[in-house]
Amino acid sequence: MSGPVVVGVDGSRSNLAVVEFAAREAERLGVDLELTQAVGWPPGAGRFGIPSWEADATGGHAATSGVLAEAERRARGAAPRVRISRGVLVGEPGTVLERESRTASMTVVGNDGARGRGTLGASSVAGHLSACVSGPLLVVRGRPNPVGPVLLVVHGTSTLRGAAEFAFAEASARGADLVSVQLRNISATRPYGGPAPAGTGDEEDVALTEALSELRERYPDVPLRCRRLHGRSRRALVEASADSQLLVVGVRDRFRFARLPLDPVSQTALHEADCPVALVRC
Repeated sequence: MSGPVVVGVDGSRSNLAVVEFAAREAERLGVDLELTQAVGWPPGAGRFGIPSWEADATGGHAATSGVLAEAERRARGAAPRVRISRGVLVGEPGTVLERESRTASMTVVGNDGARGRGTLGASSVAGHLSACVSGPLLVVRGRPNPVGPVLLVVHGTSTLRGAAEFAFAEASARGADLVSVQLRNISATRPYGGPAPAGTGDEEDVALTEALSELRERYPDVPLRCRRLHGRSRRALVEASADSQLLVVGVRDRFRFARLPLDPVSQTALHEADCPVALVRC
């Protein structure tokens, strides 16, 4: 990964914690951090819809600069060695971050639009990006255990290798254990209903063994443990996330272009996990 870690900035107190998280992530990956603030079209936008960023009577430009300056200060405090860029882009936050994600190593957002037990609203930035972002999306949520493991969710062969590679790299960079959690409740794991293909479990076992064996050789510093969750696997997955510092789940990239809903496992992780969640396009 060579592109920056892109993080959305909105000036809220909770968002500053997201910025700090993104800064530490950029430091672990050895890449730049890009602070991105999305704003609507200002009054008096210039010809062809191009806005002027000169300060106006309302002090809009000064306010925008102040938000990014505070975000940069917090980012430097969290990761002093990271090179930081910042910018203001016109548009809806989800659309702006979707565009920026195309050249990013990772896009980081907070659990905005939450209600109830942290369920994402359909109009939230994280909810929007989960359907269309390019590359990994990291949603900062829950109460991560800073000394807990990285949790890799195994729920099908099509996303296994890409998600596993990301999880091993994260565990290595964090100096953490990696726990592979294999779901066996088929009703919770097959994407859009319908009968489960015959032999799915055996094929997944073989693919998992091959992928993990290869990656253990590439990341000998990462202790690996494997678990299987039976019964109410989605509930067990949420419970397992409570002791983790990051949950990694793969999502099929071909559905991004059709903007189809996430599969049930990814939705459970994104909506209910008690730690940050990384959605990895595979």
